[in-house]
Amino acid sequence: MLTRRLRYSGVGLLWLASVSCSMAEPDWEARRMAMADEVATMAREVGTYTGRPTLDARVMQALADVPRHEFVPPQARSHAYQNRPLPIGADQTISQPFIVAFMTDLLALEPTDRVLEIGTGSGYQAAILAELVDTVYSIEIIASLGEQAKSVLQSLGYGNIQLRIGDGYQGWPEQAPFDAIIVTAAPEQVPPALLEQLAVGGRMVIPVGPQQAHQELMLLTRGSDGEIEQRNVLAVGFVPMTGGED
Repeated sequence: MLTRRLRYSGVGLLWLASVSCSMAEPDWEARRMAMADEVATMAREVGTYTGRPTLDARVMQALADVPRHEFVPPQARSHAYQNRPLPIGADQTISQPFIVAFMTDLLALEPTDRVLEIGTGSGYQAAILAELVDTVYSIEIIASLGEQAKSVLQSLGYGNIQLRIGDGYQGWPEQAPFDAIIVTAAPEQVPPALLEQLAVGGRMVIPVGPQQAHQELMLLTRGSDGEIEQRNVLAVGFVPMTGGED
């Protein structure tokens, strides 16, 4: 009887261990690394078209470090490290990781740069930027998303991000000029206020074009003479930028 009880106890312990493992937190770090590898592969595959087959090592490290699963709704967490956009509520999305990395790479950021982000959304892009520069300013027009992003960013310890609710078309003139500006929703035209707030030598990455029609990811650079140089980089599809110039 003693042997049988011990045997049954052993089975019970094994069953409990199995349940414990099945309920354990996923290996998010491994998933992030796999996602970063997939992004690097995609960059190589489209490199002939984009001219950037290899993304900056600092950008790739940020992609491997920032916990994307913290920025998506609970029901989407199992998909957090797939290389695709995901819904975050209010008819908005968190961008595809490749696009986040690619747009960040185009900014050619230095650690001392001051960056303006238009369209905080989930806060994920702001977190990637905050890994790379001293100061990030981010504007979100949808209050519920902005407050949620602020809460997540604070909980993760990102103290170098200033976030406010407002109309991104107007930028953040009190903090201008900016060394880099990134826009994560598509206006039909580049907002003039954002161009005015771009520093000499600064770079802006912005998708431009109407929804459900052709959109281009543009790289705008302000030269030493103050003139803007524009280059179309990649065909993209973004949610529309809301707000307006008035």
